Amino acid sequence: MKKKFTTAVDFLAKSGFGVENLPYGSVYTDEDTVPRLVVRLGDHAIDLGSLTSTVGGLGKKTKSAVTNQPNLDALLAAGRPVWSELRNWIRQTLTDPDHTKAVEAVATNVNDVNMAMPFTVTDYVDFYASENHASNLGRILRPDEEPLKPNWKHLPVGYHGRASTVSVSGTPVYRPKGIRPEKGTAPSFGSSRRLDIEAELGFIVGGSAPQGEVSLAQAAENHLFGVVLFNDWSARDIQAFESVPLGPNLSKSFASTISAWVVPWDALDAARVVPPVRDESLVQYLDDSSADPYGLDISVEVYIDDQHVSTVPYSTMYWTAPQMLAHMTVNGATLSPGDFFGSGTISGPEPDQCGSLIELTLGGEEPLTSRMGEKYNFLQDGQQVTLRGSAPGPMGSTIGFGECTGTIRPAT
Repeated sequence: MKKKFTTAVDFLAKSGFGVENLPYGSVYTDEDTVPRLVVRLGDHAIDLGSLTSTVGGLGKKTKSAVTNQPNLDALLAAGRPVWSELRNWIRQTLTDPDHTKAVEAVATNVNDVNMAMPFTVTDYVDFYASENHASNLGRILRPDEEPLKPNWKHLPVGYHGRASTVSVSGTPVYRPKGIRPEKGTAPSFGSSRRLDIEAELGFIVGGSAPQGEVSLAQAAENHLFGVVLFNDWSARDIQAFESVPLGPNLSKSFASTISAWVVPWDALDAARVVPPVRDESLVQYLDDSSADPYGLDISVEVYIDDQHVSTVPYSTMYWTAPQMLAHMTVNGATLSPGDFFGSGTISGPEPDQCGSLIELTLGGEEPLTSRMGEKYNFLQDGQQVTLRGSAPGPMGSTIGFGECTGTIRPAT
């Protein structure tokens, strides 16, 4: 006997993008160049504005946050009660046989749409939350010193990045130019010779905190909206010369790539794990010893030209997303809808669990080999980097993140 499909979930849902996930995105077609806000079920993008108009049942504030909206901006500003109402409504609608035809009518295969930036990045901070990554870089760059600086286990180290060059997956990455160190001679200006990847997660912030000082609990409950895969490209040679004594600037501001689908924070409940044991006591605003566990069991695979080079485990990250968000605001800095922060490169304890080429090649001393047999230490023009992520969902399901892809183009 054939299985009878009665709801949209029955015939649209697929592993990674079932009703447990429901990530948000912004899409447009070749015929209609104005993006619209959608939610993904299986391989289909469901137009939220059209669906809410057809089905009804949402409060006025929630409906206005998705009707005729090109992206997540209005929803991010609306706050947690609206996010929860909308997510519950979507799940109820997709699992209700009475609404199956309405869902079908506004569902488009993801292969037939173009992806736009899912939200407007209003501000951006990049952190350095992996002890393994920080230690690996310390050993490579400062072999005569302790790998970690004395401050590292007392606060989430970070720097203020450039919001305007955060782009959606598929956007080309042009090789950056800058001032590079040269052995025995004056520095030179030119294209980066040591272009690298940084496999990270990115966290999207909603709501606002005009006076700052967001607590760990407030960060998780009121402000963490969703998660994306994040490649925060790095020009290691330019970075090495410009980062003393302040920090990266041109070496990091040229491009950062996010995946197109925003996985809701609420979809990751089953992926939450206890973070690594704290080696140092923490000041009060960062102390998570009695807080809910906010480590995340998310696996990110790294591919270069479709060749798998690494799988990095986010569960090993020393600092959690709520800690990073609390740290961003403890000095009174404001928080606004659309603020964004990166985790920093994810690296595990094993050699094949590194999220950057500088680690995988031990500073360029042990090159990788492509499928064509060519050796490379850092990225070459024409190479394509893809991140793919997944996390455990409820009752044995999987939460998919889609892909985060960028192809290297020559400097302009």
